[in-house]
This record gives sequence, C-alpha cells and structure tokens, in this order.
Amino acid sequence: MASSASAEGAALQDELDALNAQITKQGSHVRALKKASSNADEVASAVDALKKLKIEAESLRQKKEALDPTAQFNRKSFDELILRKMFIVPSFEIHGGVKGLFDLGPPACALKAAMVDAWRKHFVLAESMLEMECTCLTPAAVLKTSGHVERFTDLMVKDPVSGECFRADKLLEDAIDELLEATPDMPTEEREGHLRIQIQADAFSPAELDEQLAKYGCKAPSGEAYGPSFPFNLMFKTSIGPEGTAVGYLRPETAQGLFVNFRRLLDANAQKMPFAAAQIGLGFRNEIAPRSGLLRVREFCMGEIEHFVNPDDKSHPNFPSVASKELVLFGRDDQLGSGKTKTVTVGDAVASGLVNNETLAYFMARTQLFMEKIGMDPARLRFRQHLTTEMAHYACDCWDLEIQSSYGWVECVGHADRACYDLAVHSKATKTPMVATMKLDEPREVSVAKLKFDRKALGKTFKADQRVVSGALEALAEDWADFEPIATALETEGKTTVDGFDITKDMVTWKKTSKKVHEIKFTPSVIEPSFGMGRILYSLLEHCFYQRDADEQRCVMRFKPAVAPQKCAVLPISSGEEVNAVVDAIAAELMESDLATRIDKSTATVGRRYSRADEIGVPFAVTVDFDTLTNGTVTLRERDSMKQIRLPKSDVTRLVFDFVHGRCSWQEAMAKYPVVQVKED
Repeated sequence: MASSASAEGAALQDELDALNAQITKQGSHVRALKKASSNADEVASAVDALKKLKIEAESLRQKKEALDPTAQFNRKSFDELILRKMFIVPSFEIHGGVKGLFDLGPPACALKAAMVDAWRKHFVLAESMLEMECTCLTPAAVLKTSGHVERFTDLMVKDPVSGECFRADKLLEDAIDELLEATPDMPTEEREGHLRIQIQADAFSPAELDEQLAKYGCKAPSGEAYGPSFPFNLMFKTSIGPEGTAVGYLRPETAQGLFVNFRRLLDANAQKMPFAAAQIGLGFRNEIAPRSGLLRVREFCMGEIEHFVNPDDKSHPNFPSVASKELVLFGRDDQLGSGKTKTVTVGDAVASGLVNNETLAYFMARTQLFMEKIGMDPARLRFRQHLTTEMAHYACDCWDLEIQSSYGWVECVGHADRACYDLAVHSKATKTPMVATMKLDEPREVSVAKLKFDRKALGKTFKADQRVVSGALEALAEDWADFEPIATALETEGKTTVDGFDITKDMVTWKKTSKKVHEIKFTPSVIEPSFGMGRILYSLLEHCFYQRDADEQRCVMRFKPAVAPQKCAVLPISSGEEVNAVVDAIAAELMESDLATRIDKSTATVGRRYSRADEIGVPFAVTVDFDTLTNGTVTLRERDSMKQIRLPKSDVTRLVFDFVHGRCSWQEAMAKYPVVQVKED
C-alpha cells in the first residue's frame, strides 16, 4: 500500500514538474509581451492561459499532499512554539502591533548572533575580505544614482477619512476582477475591454489611474471616493539636519556604501585585484503588504559581499577547492523545459557554460557549504537561474539560492554578476574615477589618440567644467577603440556628446598614434552574493523543527551545536545544597569556555526539564545525580537520540566544547564513555 502511494506520488510530482515548467515559460511570455507593449487582446489571452495553468498546478499539489498527510508541515504547533518560547514576537504587541515589524526574543537573538558569527568566519575571515559598517541613513543623491529612487515608486491613493493608503493599480485590478466575477454572462467584447484596462493598470499615469478608479466606482473603506493618486516610494524617506532641506533615505540594501568606498577599499588592499568587501547590517523597505512572517518585513538584516574582479578575467584562485562540490541547479532551460532540477558539480557547471564564470560559481558553492554548516536541510536547497526576462540589462548571470519552507521555494541568497554597472554609474555621477590597475608581464603596444585642446573654446563654453570635459576626453583617448566613435562623429557631424557635455569639432584636434603601456586601467566588475539573514533564520527554524514520533506534543528544535542558542543544560536530580553546588560549578566552567548554558533547578521532573531544553534546541544536557556526590560522574544526554553517557564531571566542558567546534561526534563519545539507560518520564 505504501509502495503504491509512493509510486503515485512520484508520478504526480513528474506531472507537477512539467506543469511548473509550462507556468514559468508562460510567465516569461507574458512579461515579454507587456515589455514589448503588445496587442492588449494578445496579452489578455496569455494572462488567462497562465491563470489556468496555476489553477491546475495547485490542484495537483493538493492531490499529492493528500497521499501523505504526515509529510505536511504542522504550522499550528510550529507557530505556537515560536511564540510561546519567544523566538519571534510581534513588535509593540501591547499597542496593537505594526505589520511587517517583529522582535527577536532571547532564543532567536542568540541563534541569529551565532548564525552571523558563522557567516563572518565562513566568508569574511576565511576569504580575507574587507569588512565595513556603513551608515543606514543615505543621501538621496546616492540612491538616485543607483536607480533606487525611480525603481521603488508605486502609485498610491488615500482614504480621505481614515488616511489609510492603498496601492492604486491593485485596487483597479481587484475592482475589475470583482466586476467580471459578478457578471459571468457579460458579452465577450465588453469583457475583453475591461481586461485590456486591467492589464495596463500598472502603466497608467496618476491622472489616468484616477479616472479609471472613478469609472469603476472604487470607494475607500469609509465609503468616500479615494483621494488623488500620488507616487509612493518603498524606501523610508527622511530629512538630514534641522533645516529639512537635505533629503535622505533609510537604505534599502547595504551594497551602496561599499560601492562608494571602492577607491579607499582598493587602497586598503594595497591596490591588489581581485578583492572582496563585505557588510552585515540592516536594510529597510516600506512594504505595502508585509506578509509570510519574517519572509517579507519592513526592517531586515542583510549580509552582502561585493567581489571586485577584472571583467576580462573572472577566474577564482580557490575555485579548485569547490570544483567537485555538487549543487542542485535549476537552469533557465530546465525551468522552461522539463521543470526538473539537475545535480551538477560546480566544475561541470562552469565548463558547460551553465554558470557564467568561476567566481560566481565559487560563491554559489561556498553559500551551499555555509547553509549545510548551520544546519539547513540540503534536500530543501536549490539554485534557480534568473530567466532572461527577469535580469537587469547590465547583468551577466544571476542565481538565487532558494530554500524550501512551508511557504514554498523562497529566495534567500542572490548571486549576481552585476558587471561594471554599479561603479560606472557612481563614477559618472560624481566625476570620480572608479578604476583599478593591472600590471602587465610584458609591455604592450596600444593605439591611442593624441589630443590638443582649444582651451579658449572650452573655457568659453564650459567655464568651470572645462577640466571635467577635457578629463573625460583624455580618458577615452587612452584607447583608440573608445575614442574612435567620438572622432567619427566629430568628423561627420561636427559635434558629439560626452558625459552629457556637447563637444564641437573646433574644441579639440586629435591624431591616432601608439604607445607602450606597462599597465592597464579598468572599471571592475562586481560579483555580489546577497544574504537575507531574516529569511535564512526563519527557514532554519522550520528546517530544525520536528515532533517526536512517540509524542507529538513534544516539539524539538534540531539546531546544530555550533549555532544552538544555548549549548548545554545543567540539571540537578534533587534540590539538595550539595547537588546544586555541583550544578553551579559545572555551569560556571562551561560559561568560562564561552559555552552558553541553561540551568534548570525547577521542581519539574527531569524528563519535563529535558523537554523544555529540547523546545529551544539545547543539544546537550548534564544531569547531576546522587552518583555524582560519591564518584564524581554525571550523565550527558544528546537531544536528538535521547541517549546518555556517564563521564567524569571534569570531562564535561572539554567534550561539549569539542562537540560545538566539530572536533568530536556523539558516536565517538559513546564509543569512549559507557552508555546508560535512562527512562524519560
């Protein structure tokens, strides 16, 4: 019977994979149609087909889950444990709370600290990265240059009575959906007209959107008409200084602080390339509809790495160390084809061109190793490649590490080859060179342009900017391939534009020549792994949660010793003074070795106290009993197996320390010390 259900489940999974591939392909088709401003009827037909595929996939998924109810995640028990043990609680709860804001309680705070510490050791220390801590408050000019000011804007409307805000295009889409559902016999032509308006909802101007909302009778919760549409930026805006004239934002990501400090970072690295900079800190996004717990919040912790590399050489010196590591890859061809992932070694992925370059693949492998190190379930990890329609125009390749949770596959770490975009835009906006130098083994002859300026003409036209203009032209003249289009335009049209300045033929003369160079200057490319620490933390909580087979009321957090909030519990078998004195001594010795320790001297049974420790993921528990007073031995319990060994109390700290640092396994300890049978009641 079980075998039959398993076979049926595998068959359903194959159908689901194929259907998901169709959904991905159809979704990509819809995005391409919208981007190309295609015929509204064609877009509407494509959207309708996509909806039907999603409904079919959801039906298949439910059918598959029904075959094995035990495999379903017990969210009720999980949520109850998370709240009861104060892993995560709503912020400002007694005041009603605020959507998208959460507080980490003592267990999650310690878990996050251990996770971040492991991240720093795994990446920053092991890779000799340059770590920075940049300000969260960012001037508007920086984020305007990066594109965030424009990209993070949506149109909003306000309830004139309550002041509550809503996303305008979503209101229009919902109103049209309600109209169509309420009028199933609507003539086809009229129906298609409404769908055409719905498809264009996110492309309307404020005035056009207001007109459509009025046309469809959209009313605010108060019953009044919505106020006029206005731009809403997902960044938190503020003013810097008491005058209120300098606009700033709480940063939506940590990366910009590293980009603008590139020149100083390069100096700090003795001008050596490639190198990486890293930062752990808070990001802020004023999400319109926060949801899914820690997966979509308004304030979040990020860990970002910016690896600066020569765009013509993206090899990595440590790549051989990870070349044999296997990753589960979901390439764009598989997403649009079979719908199935492939398990591929990192070396093969680069050799076949599936992953664009060694450095990108190297960080993907290192991310996988980090996830395994902190205790994530490898069977629920995959790397999904961005489709062509998802990628920014400047990106070379992008892969997201996705973690499977009860919410589905969730993007938790982005890996992007961002090319030279970030440094180039900041360089152009500030007229600051963001370049690195590569020494050549042998001098190289290159074609350049030798320039002669008419300083009088430059000064008359550009005044204080004449040095900026001449500097821009001289930079282009360093390579004839860069200057040739300028020369051609000046020869044929008599004018051209360089960095926003209009140059005319009378301002400069040139001559093509050659020179020997001993070094080459270039704008580095950036390979960026970006970690959503909050999403990783939540996923780790889900992956570590389980209930004992014998008793579903006994919940356990299966944290690895290295990241467990508390490493060891120390429990007395009785409340006698002699026993408690030993408990205090053992706990003090553990804490002196930086091992967070839980002491539970309550009157509950030992079994109940073990369960309390299990619920917050304490991996080991020392019990001081009456034998301790006579022969100096204690029992040490391992959380997941519930097996116990008896050992001298003097060995406890060293052994737990070795467990935490991966120097000894529980199996090795059981081989060394006698295993004792203890009934947990």
